[in-house]
Formats: sequence, C-alpha cells, structure tokens
Amino acid sequence: MKSHFRLLGLIFNQPQMVTDTMMSLAVQWANQAMNLNIVNVNATSALERSNSDSSVGEPQLASAVDRRRVAVADTGVDVIRISGILVSRAAHMDPCTPMTSYEGVRSAVNQAVADPLVEHIVLDIDSAGGTASGAFELADDIRAASLVKPVTALANFSAYSAAYLIAAAATEVIVSATSGVGSIGVRADHLDTSKADEQKGIKVTTVFAGAHKNDLTPHEPINDQSMKVLTDMVQSNYARFVDAVARYRGMTTQAVKDTEAGLYFGKQAVDAGLANTVESPQAAVNRIAAQVRGSRADRSPSGSSTRRTVATRAAAMNMRVRI
Repeated sequence: MKSHFRLLGLIFNQPQMVTDTMMSLAVQWANQAMNLNIVNVNATSALERSNSDSSVGEPQLASAVDRRRVAVADTGVDVIRISGILVSRAAHMDPCTPMTSYEGVRSAVNQAVADPLVEHIVLDIDSAGGTASGAFELADDIRAASLVKPVTALANFSAYSAAYLIAAAATEVIVSATSGVGSIGVRADHLDTSKADEQKGIKVTTVFAGAHKNDLTPHEPINDQSMKVLTDMVQSNYARFVDAVARYRGMTTQAVKDTEAGLYFGKQAVDAGLANTVESPQAAVNRIAAQVRGSRADRSPSGSSTRRTVATRAAAMNMRVRI
C-alpha cells in the first residue's frame, strides 16, 4: 500500500506530459489499486489491454543481454526500447503495467555511448508519454549523446508528449506512414476525495505551518490558491517543453505552439517539422545497419569485408525481434 501512495503522488497534482488516453489508464490503475471509486475515466479497455500485453516476450528476457551483444557486435547498431508509461525512476514502476523509466533509458544510452562496438543508437519508441519530472534531463542527455554518436528516434508507432520530447532530442526522428508524434502539451489532474471521505464517515483535519503546505490536498475541493499553483506548474513546464522542442528541432517557439498539442502522422509530421522522414521501422533499422556496414567496410581490410557484410545482413534481419 505504501508504494501505491507514492505512485498516486506521481499521477495527481503533478505536471504530466502525456496523452488523455494514457492518463486515463494511469487513473484507472489508481482507481482499481486503491478502490478510489473514480468514475469519470475511460475505464476498462486501456488498462485491461495493458495488463494482457505485459507478459508478451517474457520467455525471451533471459537472453536479452546476449542478443544485444550479438546484434551490436555484428551491426554496430544498439536498439533501445522505450515503451508504455514513462516514469522518472525504476522504483516507481509497476510490474503489471508496461512502463519505462527515464533512469533506465539514460543508463542504456550511456552504455551505448561508452561501448566502442556501438556506432549508431536507435531509440525504438512506442509511448504516449508520462511524467514531466525527469523527462527534460533525459532529453538533454540524449542530445549530448547525439553529439558523440548518431541517435535515431523511431516512432514505432507512437511518440507522444514526453516520449516525443525524448525523440526530438535525437539526431533525427523517423515516422512510418501510420506512426504518430506530437502532443506537445502539459496537463495536471487534481484528485478530490472529500465527497468519498464524507460518505465513508471520514473527516481529515490538517494542522500546517506555511501558507502553501496544504496546497492540492485531496481531502478538500481545490481552492483558488491551489489552482494557481497547479496552473503555474503546467504553464512553466509547457514553456520549457516548447523551448526544448524548438531548440532540438530547429523550429521557432511559435511554430511549436501552433501544433496545439495535436497528433501528427506520417508525412504530416514531416511537413510540421516534427519528423525528418517517413520510413517503416524495420526498413529504417536495415538502412542504418547497412550504412554502418559500409563504414566498417571502408575501414577494414578487403579480405574481411565480405564476411562482415554477410554477418551484418543476418544480424540486421535478426533485429526484427527487437522492433
């Protein structure tokens, strides 16, 4: 139960860079986990689909490290998967819900940058976003990594909100014809349990010092002061989000604002400046592997280039299991 309260603190009264669907999934999780009796959410489908999909690929986990080493050695490409709800730390992750932590992605990116076998980093992204906390720091780290080695972000098949911030920090962003990017916006939800408390015969009295110490308490309807605090947090994070995307993508802040947190697909995303090219994820990985292969061949004795070409082609095909 203790961890549930910690996770509730990540869902409510915090700026979120997430789509409405993903937020509804998080709220539905809280509703079920703590019997909050929240009724105004898109209830069953998102969470149930998430739970049913979470076990896919579990038998392969034992050999994941070995597969990575083989693929990296043969192709020079390291594919880092970013999927589900994005949270700041692994300690916040729920094993029943697909999640990715910013600290986990940072560790994987740092490992790839330090690995002499890795010549190109690919971020395989399928996420509708997550917490604002930690997202900007990770995006800056990815941009720093892109100055050392090329980083390609694949929208496979969604990179929304915080996930798009991460993608935008890469050297290039690739979408497929049906992939979506964008949702450059920030939201925050306040949980008011005062009516539920009253129905259960619970009355919470809080003694506090400091004018803002009791802001955003769930045991009272939100007041003007708390509303201003929450609004200021959302606006501050939105401004930072817009500035970051504009800087990473070489756009004006007004052009980013003009997206109005909309979702952009395929060529539409390229035309809006949110992506570089339209290409299927597997074709993109194959192309990148071929480019690395060509670079290696140029640096290698001619006698070994043919063997390396065959091995690299095989490894690129084997990478289908990773994207």
